[in-house]
Amino acid sequence: MIIHLLLLFFGLGLLVWSADRFVFGAAAVARNLGIAPMIIGLTIVSMGSSAPEAMVAASAAMEGKLDTAVGNVIGSNIANITLILGLCALLKPLIVGSSTLVKEMPMMIMATVLAGYLMHDLTLSRTDGILLAAAFIGVMGFLIFNAFRNRDDQLTQQSSDDVPDNVPMGKAALWLIVGMIVLPISADLMVDNAVGIAKLFGMSDLVIGLTIIAVGTSLPELAACVAGLAKGEDDLVIGNVVGSNLFNILAVLAIPTFIAPGAIDAAAAGRDFFIMLATSLAPLAILILKKNKTIGRIEGALLLACFIAYQISLFSQLA
Repeated sequence: MIIHLLLLFFGLGLLVWSADRFVFGAAAVARNLGIAPMIIGLTIVSMGSSAPEAMVAASAAMEGKLDTAVGNVIGSNIANITLILGLCALLKPLIVGSSTLVKEMPMMIMATVLAGYLMHDLTLSRTDGILLAAAFIGVMGFLIFNAFRNRDDQLTQQSSDDVPDNVPMGKAALWLIVGMIVLPISADLMVDNAVGIAKLFGMSDLVIGLTIIAVGTSLPELAACVAGLAKGEDDLVIGNVVGSNLFNILAVLAIPTFIAPGAIDAAAAGRDFFIMLATSLAPLAILILKKNKTIGRIEGALLLACFIAYQISLFSQLA
């Protein structure tokens, strides 16, 4: 048990570190090849915090644990809003820009509904994966087109500022290769030991994905959001959560369908999907009801309470 826990946390730490190095290397290589910083910021950098979820989903699917991969996506999206957004709002009220309210949040909700529709038959097929991947490509195309149309937009500038500059190609390529090698190794280590702990406590593949793995793979989003909060960049905090959820639903959920399509746990398509949908709707509902378009400390505390209650409900079923 102790060994499983130590290896789980070691794998998690290695996963977060290698994801950061992979994103740094990939962004630096792209910058050296002359790709516009804005495009790098909207693609490699913005999706980088979801690299752990993508690697874990692929690793779990290759081991035939589709429910763990699905649970990771659903649990991460729930944690991103209830834990990360809730904690950030509790620390400092978040002012939300109109672009996020009008464009990004509705897209996240539509993506969530699409995932629910595809899961309602209790299977995830390769056709479902193709639909999710096509929707992801469409969303990214829209965001890139919109960014080019509004080159002076503040969020675009912030994304560009996150792109590493003046990094020698050799150093950039080295970190890219290191990230590519260590990411799958750390993901396998994390999944294997999470499954080992799950067996000891009688946890299902779905619950281990919804809890330990989901919270663990959400740590990069938490770090990015706290850093944005410290800089006073409220939109960056909201944008990171919404962007990560979009990527998880459309891209990460598609990965296991190409590797090991098949049946999924009924709870994932029922109970857990509706909780994910409710938490996705919560920030938009708060902003619509409040005139000042702010997610305050009270709302943050309520979101955080929802996260704690959900985790308790999952673990209480093991008793």
